[in-house]
Amino acid sequence: MRLLCVFVIVHFQSCSAQSEKINGVSFVASNTKIAQHHVAPLVNLNANYAAIMPFGYLKSLDSPPVIYNTSRQWYGESVEGAKHYIKIAQSAKIKIMLKPQIWIWGGAFTGHIKMTTEADWNALENSYSKFILEYAKLAEELNVELFCIGTELEQFTTYRPQYWAGLIKAIRQVYKGQLTYAANWDEFKRTDFWADLDYIGIDAYFPINDAKTPSVEACVSGWQPHKTVISNLSKGLNKPVLFTEFGYRSVDYTAKAPWRSDRAMNTVNLQAQENATQALFEVFWDEPWFKGGFIWKWFHNHTTAGGHNNSRYTPQNKPVEAYIKEQFTLH
Repeated sequence: MRLLCVFVIVHFQSCSAQSEKINGVSFVASNTKIAQHHVAPLVNLNANYAAIMPFGYLKSLDSPPVIYNTSRQWYGESVEGAKHYIKIAQSAKIKIMLKPQIWIWGGAFTGHIKMTTEADWNALENSYSKFILEYAKLAEELNVELFCIGTELEQFTTYRPQYWAGLIKAIRQVYKGQLTYAANWDEFKRTDFWADLDYIGIDAYFPINDAKTPSVEACVSGWQPHKTVISNLSKGLNKPVLFTEFGYRSVDYTAKAPWRSDRAMNTVNLQAQENATQALFEVFWDEPWFKGGFIWKWFHNHTTAGGHNNSRYTPQNKPVEAYIKEQFTLH
């Protein structure tokens, strides 16, 4: 009987470890250092991961040099800042996805980055490699659990497949943790290097319902066609899926085009945000092929972030925060 009890306990612990989800937040870089009290709200949320997101910049969609780690950037967007943020989060036992990203001056969509000459493609590749490998080495130095090799770069990955195959190999040489890529919601089906990574990463801004305040049930229904495609890809490649970003603005029609971040949408609707978020958890979080995800987005100064009059993505100090905490506790 004692041996049976031991087996049951060990088996339960093993299953629990295998089913543990990545309950993460996208931790926004700021212009200052952070301290322990800035990550205490993550612990209170029962989050177990934070995405740390330093930035590099392009002057335009066809301008090749990736500019990064300059004095003009905010502290949290730099190499030193990323290192500091990671260490503070780790001191609170928060695991890390290091997710270096590109920003285009003027806010152009990174998925449209495309060079016009071979020389410019080569220049972009050389500078992107320098950028991403420096952060991969930092991830290895700090024992970061997960590294994201790029975010929403469809034209770049489509036109330069050999470069990306080589880049993944180069990253593997300097970083021994797990790898993903953050594909846009309408890009992931065409990304051709998932087999070389550990997770299928998706920025999950799928359109799921056109209503002003969609019900949970309507959002669940709206997810079904997308879920079928995602699960089929996961099972076909035998790779788990990770939502490298997910979230909804607290506005009317939040589930119609969740990627829209323009300020023309500003009518606050806290219930729409909560309903859409609840549906996402109900649809995905108990699936064995689904690893979890990172809420977009979380600001370091929790006491002043979000709130009932805020129409942006953050769940901070809104009703949805309590629901997310409940789900993170359950999973």
